[in-house]
Amino acid sequence: MNIEVIVALSRRTLEEALIISAPALIVGIVVSLLISVAQTMTSIQEVTISTVPRLAAVAVALLLTMPWMLRHLTGFMLQLFGDFHPFLK
Repeated sequence: MNIEVIVALSRRTLEEALIISAPALIVGIVVSLLISVAQTMTSIQEVTISTVPRLAAVAVALLLTMPWMLRHLTGFMLQLFGDFHPFLK
């Protein structure tokens, strides 16, 4: 395997990881922002008020997007293992 193939494979793998993790990260960021604004407006600075809803929202997002994530990851793995010839050189 030459260096170009390794770089291409690494790049594609990192892109897939970013795509798969994006829904949970976006939900976490949006919920954190909303909770921070609410805490600032009410002057309540309790850690559990910000942590528990964020964890619950991310868990719900992961449960709802899990079928899509599995299909996406399965497609990537089938594409990777379907044409394994370039990696054997």
